[in-house]
Formats: sequence, C-alpha cells, structure tokens
Amino acid sequence: MPAGFQPLGGETVTGTFALSVFTAVMGSLQFGYNIGVINAPQKMIEAEYNSTWVRRYGIPIPPGTLTSLWSLSVAIFSIGGMLSSFCVGFISEWLGRRKAMLINNLFAFIGGSLMGMCKICGSFEMMILGRFVIGAYCGLASALTPMYIGEIAPTSLRGALGTLHQLAIVTGILFAQILGLESLLGSEDLWPILLGITVVPTVLQMSLLPFCPESPRFLYIVRCQEHQAKRGLRRLTGKQEVGDMLAEMKEEKRKMDSERKVSILELFRSPLYRQPIIISILLQLSQQLTGVNAIFYYSTDIFMKAGVQSPVYATIGAGVVNCAFTMVSLFLIEKMGRRTLHMLGLSGMCICAIIMTIALALLDSVPWMSYICMLAIFGFVAFFEIGPGPIPWFFVAELFSQGPRPAAMAVAGFSNWTANFIIGMCFPFVADLCGPYVFLIFAALLLFFLIFTFFKVPETRGKTFDQIAANFQQRPIGGMMDMDMDMDLDKPSTELDYLGDESHN
Repeated sequence: MPAGFQPLGGETVTGTFALSVFTAVMGSLQFGYNIGVINAPQKMIEAEYNSTWVRRYGIPIPPGTLTSLWSLSVAIFSIGGMLSSFCVGFISEWLGRRKAMLINNLFAFIGGSLMGMCKICGSFEMMILGRFVIGAYCGLASALTPMYIGEIAPTSLRGALGTLHQLAIVTGILFAQILGLESLLGSEDLWPILLGITVVPTVLQMSLLPFCPESPRFLYIVRCQEHQAKRGLRRLTGKQEVGDMLAEMKEEKRKMDSERKVSILELFRSPLYRQPIIISILLQLSQQLTGVNAIFYYSTDIFMKAGVQSPVYATIGAGVVNCAFTMVSLFLIEKMGRRTLHMLGLSGMCICAIIMTIALALLDSVPWMSYICMLAIFGFVAFFEIGPGPIPWFFVAELFSQGPRPAAMAVAGFSNWTANFIIGMCFPFVADLCGPYVFLIFAALLLFFLIFTFFKVPETRGKTFDQIAANFQQRPIGGMMDMDMDMDLDKPSTELDYLGDESHN
C-alpha cells in the first residue's frame, strides 16, 4: 500500500480524496451553523429591533410587528435556499461541481458581512437581507455537497460519506449553540460577531477548493474531457491504471447519449422518472415537516415554556445529542440500510412528539413534567438523526443517474427548502394558537410519512443505478417495492463500482 494511504471499508482512501470530502462538507458546516445561530441571541436581536424602531419612529415596536419581523428573519433564510436550490441543476452543469462550490462562497461572504454589520448600521433590513443571502448560499451548498461527494465516493462508502453531510450540518448547529452562550459571543455587544463569523469557514473552503479535483464522473460524462477525468481518478484513487473505471463511465455515457436531456418537467411526465421523483420529494418533506427545525429554530423558547431553568444549556444538550446520533447513523447506514433507518427514525419521532405533547399539557399541574419534556425533545432529535436527518440528502443521488440527477436534486432541494420556510414562518403563530398540542400536528405527519416509507420507498443499499431503475420499471406505480428480493445485498463491490451510482449491464 502506498505511503499515506489507509484502508477504509475495503477501499483505499488517499489524502486527496480525504481533502476533497473535508473541503466539500465545509459548506454543510456553514449550513448547520446558520440554522442554529439565530436561536440563542433571539431576545437580544428583538431588543435591537425595538431600539431601531424607537430611533426611527419614537415609539416602541408593536408586539405583532416584532413577531412578524422576527419570523421573517428566521424564515427568509429558507426563501433564499428555495430560490437557489431550484437553480442548482443549471449551475452545477454550467460551472461544474467544484467551481460552483467556489463561487457560491461569495454569497456566504456577503451574507455574513451584512449580518455582522447590521447593529453598527442600525438596520434590521441588513439583518433580514443577510439571512436571505446566506440562505441562498446554503441552498446551493445543500445540493452541491452531497452531489460532489456522491460522485467521487466508492459505492461501499457512499452511504457513510453521504452521512458526513448531515454530520457537518449538526456539528455546525452545535458550534452555533456553544458560541451563542452569553459568556462567549451571545452577549448584547458581541452577537453581531456571532452572526458574521460564518465568513471564516467561507475563506477556508475557498482556500482549499483549488487543491481538490473536479468530479471525474462529471468531467467524463458531461464535459467529455477524458484526459482530465483520468487525472482526477488517479489523484482520488492513487492508482495509475483507471481503465476499468473509465469503461464503466463510458457505458453510462453511452446510455446518456442515447436519450434526450432530462428536464424538470420530464421528471414528472416520464413514467421512468415520475415514481423516483415523487419518492424524493416526499422524503425531503419527511425531513422538514416532522417539526425538527421548529426545535432547531425555537428550542430556547420551547425549553423556557417547558419550565427548564437553563434553556440555553438544554439547547446545547440537544445539539450534542444531534451530533452523537448522527455518528450512530454513519456506522449503521451501510449495515441496516436506508429504508430501515428512516422508518426507525420516523416511528421514534412520532412517539416522542406524543410524549412531548402530554408533558407540555400537564406541566402546570405536574412540575416535574419539564424533565419528561426535555427528554422527549432529546429523543425527538436523536431519532431524527438516525434516519430522516441524513438519508433524504443523498437518497436522490442514489435514485437517479448522471443525466436526470441535477434536475432531480433541484426539485428535491426546492421541496426541502419550501417545507423549511413553512415551518420557520408559521411555527410561532401555530404554537400560539395550539399551545401544548402543536406537536400533535407533527405526530400525525410523522405517521403519514412512516406509512408512505413502508409501502413506497425502496432499499438502495449496495445497488447500482441500473438495478434501482429496473425495479421501478418492473413494478406498477401503486405496488409495493421491496428491492431486497431482487439482488443479494451481500454481493461485494468491485473496482468498477468506485464512483457510485453506476450503470452496469
């Protein structure tokens, strides 16, 4: 084995490959950071909004206006993500995966700067605009990162490496929660730095991306640049002879050339793609409409209503649980399979949502229910990271080949961010309306997604694209899909499987 190489999952991992994965998931880290960073300084940001309003109009800000401005500050992040994620197919094909990630950092730099300077300039409009721009960055990053990693990853590591995207997201959330402590950057004077510090990983990613190769699969299949694809394969694998891998890509390219370019509309019109895209959309909705982002965005407020004496530290505890169970998912994903873990996560979240509702409802008469509520929230987050958190992000890349994948990623990403926006914008109002019973709505949605996953979602662990696509063609749209019957999951991956999502005869 060459120096500097190490075995992992039966594959040889080079320094270039490790650097490429690490650099790509920096975008996921920023995504998570900007989800969690708005939570801890909520009261200070609202106080700043009030001060700005008083300076402008001479009166305190009306409570309804303050709630609307705060909800917009949270939810406009998702609007930016919605718009940019819908463009990811075009951008990733036009610029390439690596260059798209590089240029995308301009959004992060601009957004972080606007948020960091909003207090100095006395403008809550800068805060809202900064959240929108950083959301646009995260919308692209949420699709570009798993797309790039999925295309350079060997099949045997595809699920585990796909989970790294979610691990980086929850690590970013945890960093935001820790830095948001009042003793660190969550004070009245330093909270703008807390929001603006996102430019630091931006600069780091921009510095490292030039040393990472472009996706060889993209170069060969989309750009027809065989020489550059060979060079990228050699850097990623450490092997001089990459003819077998190129032969596999040549077969997929031949199949792509024999069919028309797949547009977003064709994903829904074509019987070949309609079922996979519907599954992809529902999986993305199962991640967002389960209510987990309500906890990420508003956890401090939820813990306060639950009677927790130190809600900020309880929020950090939820972040630690987040990271720990994402690691659990990373080790289980290739052993138990995507479908099984997703169903386990949904069922566990449903039970925790019901327990949370009961605890909140009995809190006034039974004070110790605050501890039950806190444990239910921790369990809710833990089960989310076992399945619904990481799996939908890379599941799309496994259901679609190189041709329809960018369009499918755009549709799935748009669905995810739309649901994210709905939760971020509506949850405070729905919570005020429903009180402690708000999580019963999420419990009902969780039950629906669990039933859908049981009857409609296939298992993709260890399967090539051809095997997945063949299963969709063989079974009627209304029928149950159990892909475990169609192939031996224990069949070892070969060298031909290196780049994942393969097309074999």
